Amino acid sequence: MARDQIDMTPIDTRDELVAWFEAGCKPKAQFRVGTEHEKFPFANGSHAPVPYGGPRGIRALLDGMEHLLGWKPIMEGENIIGLADVTGGGAISLEPGGQFELSGAPVENVHQTAAELFAHLAQLREVARPLGIGFLGLGMTPNWTRADMPAMPKGRYKIMTAYMPKVGTLGLDMMYRTCTVQTNHDFSSEADMVLKMRVALALQPVATALFANSPFTEGKPNGFLSFRSEIWRDTDNARSGMLPFAFEDGFGFERYVDYALDVPMYFVKRGDSYIDVSGKSFHDHLAGKLLPGERATISDWANHVSTIFPEVRLKRYIEMRGSDGGPWRRLPSLPAFWVGLIYDDANLDACWQIVKDWTAAERQKLRDEVPRLGFKATIRGRTLLDITRETLALAEQGLVRRKRLDRNGRDETRYLRPLQEIAERGVTPAEELLEKYRGAWSGSVEPVFDEYAY
Repeated sequence: MARDQIDMTPIDTRDELVAWFEAGCKPKAQFRVGTEHEKFPFANGSHAPVPYGGPRGIRALLDGMEHLLGWKPIMEGENIIGLADVTGGGAISLEPGGQFELSGAPVENVHQTAAELFAHLAQLREVARPLGIGFLGLGMTPNWTRADMPAMPKGRYKIMTAYMPKVGTLGLDMMYRTCTVQTNHDFSSEADMVLKMRVALALQPVATALFANSPFTEGKPNGFLSFRSEIWRDTDNARSGMLPFAFEDGFGFERYVDYALDVPMYFVKRGDSYIDVSGKSFHDHLAGKLLPGERATISDWANHVSTIFPEVRLKRYIEMRGSDGGPWRRLPSLPAFWVGLIYDDANLDACWQIVKDWTAAERQKLRDEVPRLGFKATIRGRTLLDITRETLALAEQGLVRRKRLDRNGRDETRYLRPLQEIAERGVTPAEELLEKYRGAWSGSVEPVFDEYAY
């Protein structure tokens, strides 16, 4: 989840909210890609979750990373809750159950985002090893119960934890027991944003299937390939989903603002304090009715927008949110896939030709089927595997045309290989895990902590 924003410029009108999104437009030459990923820390040996405090806890891990990197600690009261690279790089933050997140810097190409990722994991191992902490790359914890999960000392999570059970049955699982990898992309204009949002929303199930990696709950198969994706179907439907309005005539920044204004708020932050306004309306906040004597600020809006959780989220860039976390080798594959598709004009158009006739009901059905069926989900008589293979071929062509070479003269297509192997076999990562569970692992999920640890 995003770090809280700090910009106390007051805002009074809807137009200012629209302008905030518009400020994200940038020339194509300035397009960047950023990769964020979460992973579960676990105690080596016992495979138990790692608490915040104590000599071998998350706090000790963050302290160690601070000393190693020289990054600025992000504090909440007396507690360190993250680290920021003040030179404009990335940040490290904590999800509610201690999931350790790297929010990568916006970089020019996939080579750089991969290099950043591998450096992060090497640094993390150096600090974590003496603490006896390992990290697992899966979409959902394979064996821990809700009761097992530690809680991180962050005010926003306290408010969300109280609110989630009021609006869905699985929101606490989303917060405490899942991990994702997501990738962030730029747009050059409102029209460019609209086309990218539509293509990304329609094709998000492709990424969900390619990365599906959460088939276990509390030590047993849960009946799904991506239970993390299923969890989002009953977390809070007022702030998640497929945004059918994005495909309607007239969609643009204004329409997204109107949607975001209607999504109930969680909190307003003043100084270090989180004021619980869960369920209240940003309309009222904008009108000065929510907190007497307090005007809405840019920070309030940015924080509110970061608590909306659709499959694809608009900020001042576009976030792809449909994928389970996974092993390190697969993480750079996600930015490679989307860069190849949406940063290439011919491919963006080709993708639109694939999805443009799908109805809202058909898109929703595909999204609803993919957590359970993976590549076997269908739309318009085509399997998702067929569409996956077609889009992967396009992505490869797009990356070849980009000609972004590393120092060894290799282009970005090599990062697609893990996904191409998955598509060639037609077997999701989750089905591979289930195969091992029923075979070599003899009905136990414990071996996952050895085989799939970073």
